[in-house]
Amino acid sequence: MNEIKNLKPECIWRNFDALTQVPRPSGHLEKVQQFLLDFAKQAGVEAFKDAADNIVMRKPATPGMENRKGIILQAHMDMVPQKSPESTHNFETDPIQTYIEDGWVKAKGTTLGADNGIGVAAIMAVMEDKTLVHGPVEALITADEETGMFGANGLPEGELNGDILINLDSEHWGKFVIGSAGGINITATLDYVEADTDPEDAAVRVTLKGLMGGHSGLEIHCGRANANKLMVRFVREAIEECDARLATWHGGNMRNAIPFKAEVVLTLPKENVEALKELVDDWKADFIDEYKLIESGVEFFAEDVETPAKQVPVEIQDNLINAIYAAHDGVIRMIPSYPDVVETSSNLAIIDIEGGKAKIKDLARSAREDMKDYVTTMLESCFNMAGMKVVTDGSYGGWDPNPQSEILNLLLKLYKELNNEDGIVQVDHAGLECSIILGKYPHLDVVSMGPTMKSPHTTSERACIETVEPFWALLKKTLEEIPAK
Repeated sequence: MNEIKNLKPECIWRNFDALTQVPRPSGHLEKVQQFLLDFAKQAGVEAFKDAADNIVMRKPATPGMENRKGIILQAHMDMVPQKSPESTHNFETDPIQTYIEDGWVKAKGTTLGADNGIGVAAIMAVMEDKTLVHGPVEALITADEETGMFGANGLPEGELNGDILINLDSEHWGKFVIGSAGGINITATLDYVEADTDPEDAAVRVTLKGLMGGHSGLEIHCGRANANKLMVRFVREAIEECDARLATWHGGNMRNAIPFKAEVVLTLPKENVEALKELVDDWKADFIDEYKLIESGVEFFAEDVETPAKQVPVEIQDNLINAIYAAHDGVIRMIPSYPDVVETSSNLAIIDIEGGKAKIKDLARSAREDMKDYVTTMLESCFNMAGMKVVTDGSYGGWDPNPQSEILNLLLKLYKELNNEDGIVQVDHAGLECSIILGKYPHLDVVSMGPTMKSPHTTSERACIETVEPFWALLKKTLEEIPAK
């Protein structure tokens, strides 16, 4: 029982186990696309890859169910590639190594990929099971959801035939999502001519790591530390107090993940090195104290390194530091009608400064288009004042809640019958592809659900075993009771 393929329900865990053996980081999906097409052929269902690199499968209704409304089961095939500092895992070639601990499925040193591999595995289970009773079923397994929802954005109109869409990308069993935030990518860039470093200066690499990180939609309200925002506080004081200069900065690696690590190289007069290292210790104590109820693994340390030949010019350095310091990160506003749900936020996700090029990447989210525009303009203004060029892309709208949804009410009814408790209806701050799909197929009745997962987009990602079996039972029962057209 130490292998996940032995867990119940076997049909989901077996398929998820097979999926973990196929590399599928965002942007590198050729292997998983072929895996899904091969699976469909073996299962005897129609399947094809569309113009947006999504995989679509179709399974006809069981006899006597042809008059039922068509169901579209939707999930995304890509996963966020995060790994621990000591891991040598190559996401483009290596399988995920899973294990079971205290009722959870986890991965060794990497993200697990249960987001959204469990949803894909459930779709596979439906497609291969000849005993299920259901009307017409389609599967839409989208490409590159994690990096910009490119599969959903490129979904051709007229490709899908269904009436109801059940998105399987939610992560709290017993909660049914009927709305989500929209989002937009904000990228600020600046090219500069590097300055010569004083050859008499020393250089120190300062590293901040061990933070929890997390999903910038689901966990932005948890008060977790952003490595880039902590680092800028130290760097600013190092410049002021130790006559330091910025040579390089690298922090964060995914737009939709709260950055858990940042690293800078600073140059400074040799006689100030010890003072800088003392400053590192002081800030480490401050960071640990500030986040003592949230972050337990803060590491902040300095190491002597070879002095680089080039560094950022003073005026460019100061403008960049000011912009990073001023750029908003975290929650901006809660939804007035759902006060426990974040309405608008931004994630200062990635900073790369080196070799005459500076790039800052942010992901802004909001359930309101006007507030999404507001936070976009706010960040654009901040970076413009530093002389940076700002572009936006990957914009998607929010998903407006429909509490009267027919599929929602059916799910709530069946959930109570199967579990002896009421389901919870909620709106998420995390972006779901439902809003984009609804923009192309506005007639669809849409809801999102899934088993419980924790800490997606981090190496602590885990799937709760005991929630997968009731999730599968509800999905099967729902397929049986889909109403007639």
